[in-house]
Amino acid sequence: MTKISSNWTAYYKIGFPVMWFGFLALFLIAAVLGGDLGSKPMFLTVPVAMAVFGFLLMKKLVWDLVDEVYDCGDALLVKNRGEEARVPLANIMNVSASIFQNPPRITLRLINPSTFGNEIAFLPIVGFRLNPFAKNQIAEDLIVRVHKAKGGRAA
Repeated sequence: MTKISSNWTAYYKIGFPVMWFGFLALFLIAAVLGGDLGSKPMFLTVPVAMAVFGFLLMKKLVWDLVDEVYDCGDALLVKNRGEEARVPLANIMNVSASIFQNPPRITLRLINPSTFGNEIAFLPIVGFRLNPFAKNQIAEDLIVRVHKAKGGRAA
């Protein structure tokens, strides 16, 4: 059993949102204590707009990530918030890897829903890369193995 998800997932799911919304809260508190809200409404509208934008962005790209994914050969063991699900490779319909996104993200679309729904998204382990256009090796490996698990010919 090999872990294929990044150790940074907790930071992206918890640490980054705390820093984002914490900074905005500090900015608003400083504006209120400085008495700038009455004379300069931008001190209120910009942080509120950034909070809404941050919430929508994190809801779409961060908060749907699972905590850990392990490769068990013919299946993946997925862990999220204390729950576990075993996903056979033959139950994966599609493997998609994000491009031009940091951190990279892999999304598995399932044939039959698991405990976590129809899609499972995670951050793969990524080492240092000089080529930003390089394919994600974990995603490429999963694509080939899912195809083989469904009875396809070797690529």
